[in-house]
Amino acid sequence: MSRKFLSGNEAFAEGIRLARPEVISAYPITPQTIVVERLSEMVEDGSLKAEYVHVESEHSAMSCAIGASSAGARAFTATSSQGLLYMAECLYYASGGRFPIVMMNADRSTALPWNIYGDQRDSLSQLDSGWIQAYAENAQEALDLALMSYRIAEDKRVSTPYMANLDGFILTHTYETVDIPEQEQADRFLPPYETDNRIDFDSPKNMAFSAGPDTNFIFKAKAHAAMLAAKDVIKEAEEDFASVFGRRYTGLTEDYLTEDADYIIVTLGSIAGLCRETADKLRAEGIKAGVVRIRYMRPFPNEEIASSLKNAKAYAVLEKDISFGNEGTVFTNVNSALHKAGISVKGYNFIGGLGGKNISAGDIENIFTSIADGTDTVNIIGAGGIGNGK
Repeated sequence: MSRKFLSGNEAFAEGIRLARPEVISAYPITPQTIVVERLSEMVEDGSLKAEYVHVESEHSAMSCAIGASSAGARAFTATSSQGLLYMAECLYYASGGRFPIVMMNADRSTALPWNIYGDQRDSLSQLDSGWIQAYAENAQEALDLALMSYRIAEDKRVSTPYMANLDGFILTHTYETVDIPEQEQADRFLPPYETDNRIDFDSPKNMAFSAGPDTNFIFKAKAHAAMLAAKDVIKEAEEDFASVFGRRYTGLTEDYLTEDADYIIVTLGSIAGLCRETADKLRAEGIKAGVVRIRYMRPFPNEEIASSLKNAKAYAVLEKDISFGNEGTVFTNVNSALHKAGISVKGYNFIGGLGGKNISAGDIENIFTSIADGTDTVNIIGAGGIGNGK
């Protein structure tokens, strides 16, 4: 195992190299560009043996990946923001066809106003597209997700495409020390891709067909069941990952000081580290603060969320997203998890980081103070009286 100083984008590219994709369809868009640039260099220097297809649009990038996967090849692509929205039509074809494509999305604000900086409105808008969705906190987790994503997506119990999300610029362009596994380790963890869901001239089958009302719902029910099955497959993959690489992950969520916490922030992505630091500061001052980091938004960790929050006095969801006219999408999902479990804990929603606006340690401390005091249930950080509502 070697150690390098890499950005989140570069770390993810290293993970994809180790996964040995056979087809890479590339259309660069900020802040994702570095991923496909590095992969093109790897193909050029021979360290990655793959077909590198430079397509003319994001729609074509996903179409190419679908074609490759339908031929039985391990496929990869990457995108961000408006690019993800442009390929949205194809996302449903990929999931409906049960093609286990892996895509990295560099989370970025969506237009208008035009903005290249990071929030999570792009990926969270596609929660219903049938893709597994994971959110990395740091560059090491980004690399590790690149490897685990194929192991999870290609499992025959799942056979579902996988979107790995990295916070734009905050994670994609910042550098840290990353451990890079040896290829032998990666090969031991991730076997070559095998699937029956492919074009086969010796055994012809119909793929990507139409289905009327009498059968369409059956395919959707099976896709839903496969997404739920991914919960167990994720845990299995992480156990095997720990045995091979020595790094252990915690499933769909990650808890920090939640066992006896009175006040808990639920969040996702790179901001979780600052939330934990703030919880430590408040603990030193006698306030029982805790943090839950959501690692997977799909499949959603209903049981884990309910277990983590059931004894809290109040919780806040801090997210970089808003469903206009209602509340944050993550907050909706967390509230639903508690309601289904019959748990009554007061919840508050804080929207931050839109368009890349900084979320400070002071903002996070104020969130903990606000939920202890019982302030507005939906609050756009920094907006003053704009957008706050009971």
